[in-house]
Formats: sequence, C-alpha cells, structure tokens
Amino acid sequence: MDIKDQFTQLPHTLSKLKIPRFRVIQPKRKNPPGQGPGTYYINDNALSSKLFVYSYDEEHLDELQTTSIDEALQFMAHYPERSHWLDIKGLGTQEVLNTMQIHFKVNPLVLEDVVNTYQRPKVQDYEDYLFITSRMLELDRGLQLKNEQLSFLLFPKLVISFQEDYDDVLDPVRNRLRKSVKGNIRALGASYLLYALMDTVMDHYFTIANRLGEELEMIEDHLYQKPRKLLMYRIQGVKKLVISMRRAAWPERDKLNELLRTNSVLITEDTKVFIRDAYDHSIQAIDLIESMKETASSLLDLYLSLISNKMNEVMKTLTIISAIFIPLTFIAGVYGMNFQRQDPVTGKVLANNMPELYIHNGYLYVLGGMLLIAIFQIWYFAKRGWFRD
Repeated sequence: MDIKDQFTQLPHTLSKLKIPRFRVIQPKRKNPPGQGPGTYYINDNALSSKLFVYSYDEEHLDELQTTSIDEALQFMAHYPERSHWLDIKGLGTQEVLNTMQIHFKVNPLVLEDVVNTYQRPKVQDYEDYLFITSRMLELDRGLQLKNEQLSFLLFPKLVISFQEDYDDVLDPVRNRLRKSVKGNIRALGASYLLYALMDTVMDHYFTIANRLGEELEMIEDHLYQKPRKLLMYRIQGVKKLVISMRRAAWPERDKLNELLRTNSVLITEDTKVFIRDAYDHSIQAIDLIESMKETASSLLDLYLSLISNKMNEVMKTLTIISAIFIPLTFIAGVYGMNFQRQDPVTGKVLANNMPELYIHNGYLYVLGGMLLIAIFQIWYFAKRGWFRD
C-alpha cells in the first residue's frame, strides 16, 4: 500500500496503520580528531568499486564496465581524441583510489574529501582540475531520504564521478549520451557533461519536493476531517525531510554561483550559459523547499489549534452539565440534612426546622421543581448560543 492509498483509507483504518519513520540516511563524521591532513580511512561497510566508462564524441559512444582501474585507463587511452566519463560506484577498493592519486596527480586532500562523504557542496580549483561535490537525494517508497555525496573531478576531456552506492539518479544523463547524437552533451565536451550531471541532481530535488508537497496536501485534507495523532507524526516527519533538503539545497546554489564566477579554463563560456540555467533551478528549488517548510509548520500549528478547539468543546460540554447539576445538587443537599420537625421524645415541635419533610407528595414536588430548574437552564443556555457549533 503506497502513501496515497493509506490516506484514502485513513478515516477507517488509521488505528491499524504503522507510523512511517521518515528517516534521513546520511553519513556522519567518524574520523578521529587530530589526524593529519590528507589522511583518510575506507569504511568497513563501503562497497567495492565498480567502474563505468563512457568515451564519446559527436559520432561515437563506447562503454565499458569493469572493476579494474587499469583496464578503464587503457580503454580511455584508446580514444585520446574523445571526451570521457569515468563513473566510479563504491568507495571500498583502495587500489582504485591509489591509482587515481598517482595517475591523475590528485591532491590527497581531495581523496580525503571523496572518501569522507559528509562534505557540503563546494568547488575547489586545483589549476589542472576542478574538484566539485554535490548532495544527491533519493526518496524511497517508505519515505526514507537518502542523502549521498556525489564528487566530481573535471579535467579538460574527462569527468570522474565518485559515489557511495550503486544506485543513483543519473540515468537520464546516460540515456542522453546514448541517444543524443550530435546533441550538446556530445558536442560541448566534459564541462557540459559536468553541468548535465549536476543539473540532473538538482532537478531530482523537484521530484522529491513535489512528492512531499502531495503528502502535505493530503495531510491538510484529513486534518479538517478529523485531527489525529498520526497526522501530527506525519507532519513532523515531512518537516524533518524538508529541513534535510534545505541543508543540501542552499550550498548547491552557492556552488553553482561559484562555478559561474570561476576563471578556470575548464568551464567554457558555452557551458556557463547552461550553468546559469541550473543556478536558476537551484533558486526555484530553494523557494519551493522554504514554502514547504512554512506549510509544514502551519499544518502543525493547525493541528494543535484543532486539538485545542476540540478540548474547548469538551470543556464546554462538561461546563454545561456542571452548571445544570449545581443547583440540583444544592437542593438535594439541603433536603438531605434531615432535621427533625418534632422532638421524638417529648413530641415538641422544633422551631425553624424543615416542615417540607412531612408534607404529602413532598418528594415529587422537589423532583418536579428540580426538573423545572433544569429545563429553564437548558432554555437559557440555548438562548445564549451555548449549544451552537
């Protein structure tokens, strides 16, 4: 059962539904303090590296999948005139990282940032190449947000990407490479490929935002029907995911802005036109995320307000009941004192005691009087509008 189906049956099956966890899966800093710069440790849980090579020009595209970095380098060496994309999935193979450092003369600080996958989006210019990081977000059907680091090295005719997992959101770029004969992605070289990868990552933010937006709309609809605790949990869960998206989206905007301002010859003027468009997308994504954050906060306030109103209605009902029974309880208490009219020993009439205790049908008279008082109060409360919604 997906999220929409759950909400469709929400009024009837809410008590049987499990509360979604709304988890954010992201790496945490685990390096010991005080270690030397450029030092990195491969996580024991890191996946072994799989290498995917795409060598292309306007007329041709050749692909290779391997686990050997030497085989990948030899494959690219066969096509020195082409542009290349070396996609490395999994950071658990030490040989791959060592060969990358030696063959491409990569600064150890860069490899440290590649392996320690808690970096914020940024751009670093190392003259011979650019080092760029992005946050790639994926939302599964269980509303768990995967926040993965995607790192790039940009050379004149080569883009190298590093990612932690085998799954990603970059298939649209691969499909464009395979199908877009004589298109921009084939013609404008490595810098355009880098733009296409970053723009695809940013566009996926809109996919996640739209899904969370639909979630908030369904929550709002059911809040007006009947506010329940599960709805509050869902609102808080969505807000947690939106905050995580916000933390990723703002640095993405700053990173794209820095690429627009860079003087590096690796980013061509033709590519900067498209990066400017990706920068606009990042601003739109931030606006959408900020709007959803405010919406989630408003829905949470609405839930608390509805619960408060519901509590006020309960207190109002109890107040009306209490107001009706207070005079009746007073009358019953007065006649429950049972003061004698006559002294049982001497037979003397006692002054100022209850003569009503011995009149005929006194019990019925008192009950009738109490009933009339209750009816009068109900009429009075109704006239004052206490029973109106």
